[in-house]
Amino acid sequence: MGSEDAAAARRLLIDGELVAAAGTFPTLNPATGAVLGHAPDATPEHAAAAVAAARRAFDETDWSTNVELRVRCLDQLHRALVEHADELRAITIAEVGATRALTHGAQLDEPIGIVRYYADLLAGYPLSEDLGELEIRGQRHRRWVEREAAGVVAAIIAYNYPNQLALAKLAPALAAGCTVVLKGAPDTPLTTLTLGEIIAEHTDLPPGVVNVLTSATAEVGEALTTHPDVDVITFTGSTAVGKQIMKAASDGLKRTFLELGGKSAMIVLDDADLMTTAMFAAFMVCAHSGQGCALTTRLLVPRDRHDEIVKLVAGGMGRVKVGDPSDPATYMGPLISAKQRAKVDGMVKRAVADGATLVCGGNPIEPGFFYEPTLLANVDPDSEIAQHEVFGPVLAVIAYDGDDDAVRIANNSAFGLSGAVHGADEERAIAVARRIRTGTFSINGGNYFAADAPFGGFKQSGIGREMGREGLEEFLETKTFAAVAK
Repeated sequence: MGSEDAAAARRLLIDGELVAAAGTFPTLNPATGAVLGHAPDATPEHAAAAVAAARRAFDETDWSTNVELRVRCLDQLHRALVEHADELRAITIAEVGATRALTHGAQLDEPIGIVRYYADLLAGYPLSEDLGELEIRGQRHRRWVEREAAGVVAAIIAYNYPNQLALAKLAPALAAGCTVVLKGAPDTPLTTLTLGEIIAEHTDLPPGVVNVLTSATAEVGEALTTHPDVDVITFTGSTAVGKQIMKAASDGLKRTFLELGGKSAMIVLDDADLMTTAMFAAFMVCAHSGQGCALTTRLLVPRDRHDEIVKLVAGGMGRVKVGDPSDPATYMGPLISAKQRAKVDGMVKRAVADGATLVCGGNPIEPGFFYEPTLLANVDPDSEIAQHEVFGPVLAVIAYDGDDDAVRIANNSAFGLSGAVHGADEERAIAVARRIRTGTFSINGGNYFAADAPFGGFKQSGIGREMGREGLEEFLETKTFAAVAK
């Protein structure tokens, strides 16, 4: 499965058929830097064919209205993903650089559970609501509301959690009755193509309901976001690209959902258990080498405990096992590419030049695209490293003076995706959490991330929510009816 020959056989999924492309592009194993395989390089013409197929499936079949069929297909997809989990696990480790442990959580097993959640939710979801009768000018009017599929969806995902991102878009969109064109990330195409092949070969999803594309350039994404037959755009990636997509979608006033960047703060209150909190902070920022938009990358600490906490966090980072992601004992694998590692390294070097203290880390590790767990202390809350997303295993420690100052610093960000607070007095911690303008929040290590919990952000972290009932409703239109009562 990890060989180039096996990977080279991957194909696009368009209108129910697995098809090759004239061109291919290489994808690398980030743990070694070696070529893992080649993926089909779709063109704008492939994008147009996929959208046309999705449009036909939506307009000319009963997919959008046949709830029983949709539940059955989601059941089949869940079963097929469970049966092929080992295959997906192997390619996810090899191509994404995800550790084996992570694939038993948010990289694979938990995303498979998203499909099960939406199959079950759809089976009992009320797609109509009776508003009762209303008398207007002496006549009775019967009124009700129905919810129907929003249409053709263009779903564009990032490289960091390709299974999670794909299934968090596919499952609710399919449950709603939409048809989908899914575009995988150019750094992790084989993982998404494997998902497409499982859909094609092991489910009764009608042709055109799901189409899967991969490409090395932005042309295919641009073709999808500007196509007049696309009704909905859902995108996960950088805030800069999200802004471009919003502009592209504005001409057609397309419904647009964006899950973008983050610069989340973990606030350590003065009554917190410092050892436990320091270990949590150290390991959290190293999860998937820091390549997670919701990870807490700013650590806000009481000024008079700054040095003590920094020492504890550094000790925690020293315990992080970095290495081969296929080794079950490895906690942190590589960054996705040499380009991403160079970006991380550049930001760390500029932070030190700007006055931050490099406590540990700050160096690439060869071979592959590894980077040392890195801790920066005495960070200016307005500096680049405190304001911009790094997407690497880099934690910036910022001192504060009192709860109000901590809240101010935490909210001093263009982003608003997530955050955390640690303190012995839970009511105080919750009160602080409620003052932070983010879409998700962890209190004393609480884990909010699950299929039934809506996920998304405030401010420039995005628009809309994925997962939970809210995730389904993002793909539904609401239509109000009235008839003269008899």
